[in-house]
Amino acid sequence: MKPPHLFLIAGEPSGDLLGAALIAGLRELCGPCLRLEGVGGPAMAALGFESRFPMEELSVMGLSEVLPRLPNLLRRIRETAEAVIAARPDALVTIDSPDFCLRVARRARKALPDLRVIHYVAPSVWAWRPGRAAKMARTVDHVLALLPFEPPYMRAAGMTCDFVGHPVVETPRVPLSGTIALREELGIAPGQQVLLVLPGSRMGEVTRLSPVFAEVIARLTASHPDLAIVVPAAGPVAERVAAAFPRSEAGWPRILDPTGRTVAEADARKRAAFAMADAALAASGTVSLELAAQGAPMVIAYAANALTAAVVRRMVRIDTVTLVNLVTETRAVPEFLLGDCRPGLIAPAVAHLLDDPAAAEAQRDAADRAMALLGRGGE
Repeated sequence: MKPPHLFLIAGEPSGDLLGAALIAGLRELCGPCLRLEGVGGPAMAALGFESRFPMEELSVMGLSEVLPRLPNLLRRIRETAEAVIAARPDALVTIDSPDFCLRVARRARKALPDLRVIHYVAPSVWAWRPGRAAKMARTVDHVLALLPFEPPYMRAAGMTCDFVGHPVVETPRVPLSGTIALREELGIAPGQQVLLVLPGSRMGEVTRLSPVFAEVIARLTASHPDLAIVVPAAGPVAERVAAAFPRSEAGWPRILDPTGRTVAEADARKRAAFAMADAALAASGTVSLELAAQGAPMVIAYAANALTAAVVRRMVRIDTVTLVNLVTETRAVPEFLLGDCRPGLIAPAVAHLLDDPAAAEAQRDAADRAMALLGRGGE
């Protein structure tokens, strides 16, 4: 029997982490003979996966970011599809990033009609652009869904779909010793409150959110002068984050830069930071579940350029975007999105978490429920 041959495509940091976990699991099942190729990021590379080009080229969001890079994105779609066709794998596994991945899959499927296509991470058709499911079904055979309410949407469109649980639930809680070690490293005194600030993993997100988040920091340090502030930065934007959040005379914020560390080391430090947080201010995205997995109370914010914001307002069908809220069917996590992404609104919400232990504990309870619903403690 020939070894399984899979072509994997991940287009952004969250997909890279999913891809790395998938590779590890597949190797456990199939052994070292498994043959893999495709596109991925540093987490997949740490497992020996060789990407055909830097994944960061695909990590763009919003119309104003995509348009200037459209020629390169179209070229990469064409090149990647040609690579799939030449490889003739047993299956094409696309991981999130549907706008890129599914265009590649359509081109490849046209040349290889019998190619099996598996898409990992169901697109959020329950939130916006519901017609994507039917369009996707023309190319995709099977969907691996991260959220428990997603399979019916995929099946209704004609695809098979399994809820596989969210990988965040496999992330263990950081022990007290881990948070103590990081506090000592960063010079945070015992009992000193900690605020995490996470302005996103894409350059466009960081550019838009950093001025807002910096003003929130200024307001909070005025009312909470002993507050320790830590900014965990994603590798591709670490320099931009460091420039956007310079240290004050008091020595804050401290930037957690993963540069020069292994993926495992950087991830362990980030999780320890999440676990020690009294509150977090974060860009909307999967980071909300990572914070919830470590019991960090949070406020979510997101800004977009005027064109993208106008499109989103017309198309979004839900009143919350935070996954903890969606999974638990609550509104436990405060959100300040688009026009509401203003320091004057955000700062009081963060201060409420810092000042009211009951409010912080209510969020931790919601986070625990979300983790259970996503599969923590299950098989």
